[in-house]
Amino acid sequence: MALLSKGTNFNLKGRAGIWLVASIMLFSVGPEASAQTAISREYEIKAVFLFNFAQFVDWPAEASAGPQTPLIIGVLGEDPFDGYLDDTVRGEKLNNRPFVVQRYRRVEDIDGCQVLFIGRTNPNQLGHIMAALKGRSILTVGDTEGFAEDGGIIRFVTENNRIRFRINVDAAQAAHLIISSKLLRLAEVAAPGTD
Repeated sequence: MALLSKGTNFNLKGRAGIWLVASIMLFSVGPEASAQTAISREYEIKAVFLFNFAQFVDWPAEASAGPQTPLIIGVLGEDPFDGYLDDTVRGEKLNNRPFVVQRYRRVEDIDGCQVLFIGRTNPNQLGHIMAALKGRSILTVGDTEGFAEDGGIIRFVTENNRIRFRINVDAAQAAHLIISSKLLRLAEVAAPGTD
């Protein structure tokens, strides 16, 4: 379910911005769907969001091995995407950098990752993960309660059967990431100490 046709290699920011606005307004996880279908649909939507988030963030030059190296979207722990994330990024590029999905079992295995989805985890593990990633230029994304409070950058929130997101600007600055004002306008900005 890629946003654009496979293999496109042009400025995605305009189309991605339009898609993000449309997704916030249109995508919902309806109560009429079965529980399994609702979970699948939820993570299908979140996979597309992860792909689009990458297009609205600038990383410092030292966060990449070079301009042709793949842009890595990682998943730490259990993978809830059921292949949707791989399908979403297949054949896509950003500034001539192909997207690649990597899965990690342990935070110590993460290397060269630009976007990291941290699956549902207990609060003690999340604190350890965020401490291990401190100072690294990784856009951390999750959907657990307290994610932004513990230093995560973007937290998915489901409200009224719609997927929205909150951005912890302080955490983004600490990771030396610049988030586009276009993305910030679509998000709820998390106040310090709240999530």
